[in-house]
Amino acid sequence: MTASEEPPSFRLAYVPGVTPDKWVRIWNERLPDVPLSLTQVSAAEAGGVLLGGDADAGLVRLPVDRTVLSAIPLYTEITVVVVPKDHLVTAVDEVTVEDLADELVLHPLDDVLGWERPPGRPAIERPATTADAVELVAAGVGVLVVPLSLARLHHRKDLTYRTVTDAPASGVALSWPEDAHTDLVEEFIGIVRGRTVNSTRGRRQPQAQPKAERTDTAGARRKPAAGKPAGGARRGSNSTKGGGRRGRPRRR
Repeated sequence: MTASEEPPSFRLAYVPGVTPDKWVRIWNERLPDVPLSLTQVSAAEAGGVLLGGDADAGLVRLPVDRTVLSAIPLYTEITVVVVPKDHLVTAVDEVTVEDLADELVLHPLDDVLGWERPPGRPAIERPATTADAVELVAAGVGVLVVPLSLARLHHRKDLTYRTVTDAPASGVALSWPEDAHTDLVEEFIGIVRGRTVNSTRGRRQPQAQPKAERTDTAGARRKPAAGKPAGGARRGSNSTKGGGRRGRPRRR
C-alpha cells in the first residue's frame, strides 16, 4: 500500500426500524481489518445517499429504482396500528383496514407504506415525521399505521399496537449502486444471506493458468539418454518381421 492509498473500509447506510447489529457483528468477526461504519438515513434519502457515493450499500425500504440500484429483498414486515393502551382496538388481536374506517388515521410525510388511499378519516395536517405522529397518538388525536419495527422503535409505555391484516406491507432490502458491486459489497451480501466463512460463492476466483503454460512434471516424458533408442526398446531386440536377427536369412 502506498502512502496515498487509504486502508479499506465499508460504509453501510440503514433506515429507521432496521437493526443491522447482527450483521455488523459477523462482519467484525470475519473482517477485523476492514472497519464498518454505520449511517442512519431516512427512507426517502436512502437512494440518493447510495447514488451519491456516501455509502457502499444500504439496508433500505422497497421499492428502489432498479434502473440504477441493485437490491436483494431480505424480509417483509408486519403492519400494525399504534393506539393508546385504553383504545377499543386493544380488545382484539388483529384488525382490518375497514375496522379503522371511523378512526382519524395519521399519515406522516415520511410514511413508508405507500398507501393509494390511507384508511379512516384524514387529519387536517399531516405530521412531518413518524415520531411526531406517535406523539399525537399519545395525545389522543388519532391512530397511526406503520411497519412493526417503527412501532417498536417509537415505543412508549402508554401506547400499544395490533396487527392490521390487510394493510400494505413494507419490504426491507440490501441495496447498492449497480455500477459499484465491489468485493466488499459481495462480502456483506454473503453475510446477510447466511453464507459460511468458508463459502466461495460470489467471490472472485483466480484465473486458471493457460494450458500452454502449465507444468505437468508427473506426466512429462523424459528424453532418452544418448545412445539409447526411444520408446524404451531393449538393445539387441529385433524389430524385423519374423523375429530373426537383422541380416540373417530365414530357413526355408
